[in-house]
Parts: sequence; structure tokens; C-alpha cells
Amino acid sequence: MDHPSFDSGLTEAGFVLLTPSELAREVGAPLSELDAWRPAWERLPRDPYLRDGGHYRSRRHACFVQRGNALEQTPARAHWQPTSYNALHGGLERWFAPIVPEIAASPAWTRLLCALGTRFSALHATPAWFIEAHQFRIDTAEGIGRPTPEGAHRDGVDFVAVILVNRTQVRGGETRVFLAQGNAGLRFIMLEPWTALLLDDARVIHETTPIQPDQLAGVRDTLVLTYRASGFQAPPGG
Repeated sequence: MDHPSFDSGLTEAGFVLLTPSELAREVGAPLSELDAWRPAWERLPRDPYLRDGGHYRSRRHACFVQRGNALEQTPARAHWQPTSYNALHGGLERWFAPIVPEIAASPAWTRLLCALGTRFSALHATPAWFIEAHQFRIDTAEGIGRPTPEGAHRDGVDFVAVILVNRTQVRGGETRVFLAQGNAGLRFIMLEPWTALLLDDARVIHETTPIQPDQLAGVRDTLVLTYRASGFQAPPGG
């Protein structure tokens, strides 16, 4: 699978990798506005739900509904996935600390989420997107950090955006995207902050390999946004 172009990626390949400048143009906001969020990744609580025994992941979570260019934050709700999409952590109602208001209430946040939702609507028309936002920090204080401990996966949504926020003093972290039906794939390392990987979740599976410290313990920070047309994922009857 060749590296797809900006225009054809989601339509033809099921994914597209945006450079920071492309993301800024898509959002209509300078990168300096996004950079203002980066200190918040220093204040993420530990993820208490890791089932592999590690302590390398910290995160916050919030949910939003987009209708047109309007974005509304919902009351706090658990993050839930079925085991068919997440064999490691599926079936759990996982409650995380909320994304802080200085990010979630900022104009640039609304522009980012709505700009991506509008782009996805060109491929999948819907009156509303149900969006889950995750701030992740993976660290190497214990030697190895796993960005995707569940392995290669789909998320059970319509579209996913994985945005690199920071990468410091780490090796590894190779992102892998493969067709869900077939063997074609692409491997690369996201190095520059505000590089964004957009995925058609029905068509591709993805993972990121473990990271290791590069001399000193380091971190890999990401913002992951998932877009689903048919409502938030919830337990049966929930």
C-alpha cells in the first residue's frame, strides 16, 4: 500500500496521514493554538484499568456530540468497547478523569473536532457525530510503554483520528495500518507534533508498536478522537 495523497486517502486507501501544516489548514487554526494545550499532558492521571500489569499509560477522556458546526460536551460517561473490538479491555465500563475545560471549552478545540467531523461527513453523511476524545501519555519509566496493548485492532466506530502531540526521548512507536480485508499495509513513525492519522475504521486495522527509552525515560503523547454516527458505544441495555 502506497502512502495515500491528502485528497484520495480516506476514499481510496481508508486512511490518510496529514502533516502538521495540513492539519492546521484543515482546522483553520495556527499550530500555536494547539501548542497551548500541550502542558495539559503533564497532568494526566494514571490509567487504572491496564490488564497487562503495566503502569505506563496516563489518560483523560470526554464525550461530545457534533451537529453541523456546533459541538456540545455531554455529561461524563464511561468509555466502553465490546470484546469483539478490544479483547484485552473490552466489556469494562472504564471511567476516566475528564479533559480539562481550558482544552475542551477552547475555540480551537471546537474547530478541530468539527473540521474533522465535516471531512468525515463527506464520506458518511449523518446528522450528528458522537465523538469520544482521549488524551494519552505513554511513558518508558518502567522500560517499555505500549501505545496499543490490545494489539492490531479496529475501534468499533466509523472514523478515528490519531494526533501526535509530543514525542521525547523514545525509540520505537512504529504505527502500522493494514487493510481489514487483505494483506496490504503501511508502516511509519509519527515524529512531528500535530501529525494526524485519519482512519476509516471499517476498512483498516491499526496498531503502534511499543516504545523504549532513548538514554533517558521518555514519553509519547497523543490525542485520539473517535467518530460514530449511531451513538456512543455502551453495554447491552446501557
